[in-house]
Amino acid sequence: MNHTQKQPHARLLVVDDSLDELRLLKQLLDAHNFQLSVAFDGHQGYTRAQLLQPDLILLDVQMPRMDGFAACRLLKADPRTRHIPIIFLTAAQSTQERLTGLSIGGVDYVIKPFSAEEVLARIHIHLKLSTRGMTVADALDQGLKHTPDEVLLQAGIQLIRSCLHEPLTVEDIARRLGSYEKKLSAVFRQHTDLTVFAYLREERLKQARNWLAETESSIQAIAEQLGFQNAGNFATAFRERFEVSPSTYRKMMRCAAVANVSNAS
Repeated sequence: MNHTQKQPHARLLVVDDSLDELRLLKQLLDAHNFQLSVAFDGHQGYTRAQLLQPDLILLDVQMPRMDGFAACRLLKADPRTRHIPIIFLTAAQSTQERLTGLSIGGVDYVIKPFSAEEVLARIHIHLKLSTRGMTVADALDQGLKHTPDEVLLQAGIQLIRSCLHEPLTVEDIARRLGSYEKKLSAVFRQHTDLTVFAYLREERLKQARNWLAETESSIQAIAEQLGFQNAGNFATAFRERFEVSPSTYRKMMRCAAVANVSNAS
């Protein structure tokens, strides 16, 4: 593949705790006129991305202190960095890991040990796509600033909403964000007046309400899909929140829909 078309102004941030991998990538990318910066863990990578505003990030998955997934969640929750394309670097070839990385905002994967031609091809592709795909909203976002707590909050909310089906604990959520339970709990209480668990429960119940009204899924199935231990626990929680049982709420919504159709005709 021909890579004679160089991009001398493209700024890349490589985040990897392996000095050998960094050395190889530096040699490769320096030879192709990229402006290169490096970081050695996810936290340092997130901080440098805020400061440097690179055009693309190559992000290792398995790192100490903060892994690549946690760093990606923060980067995508921050208006200053959410537009930056992230290519994950990983030695693992697990389909589930790749799906996780793509679902939280990564645009691609490079499997280690990597081929120089493949790394360059993927970088060039996503730099071009990123330039074409930049929207007015993305440009405006870059001028916004969130405090570290606000970024952590938004990353936590996005994680919760995408994992309602999982039996999450506060410790699980904090770990996936590269934070710790006490810090995350304080941020949620300050900004939402709810504990992390209460916020998670509220999001599950709001989703349950939507599914009861809009789908034919059984109450048991809805309970399972939203991480409740069983239909009984789900029904109790739903009744406490909305003062009506799930089955009664579904009947009310169906009656309302029928009435709306009759009125319209």
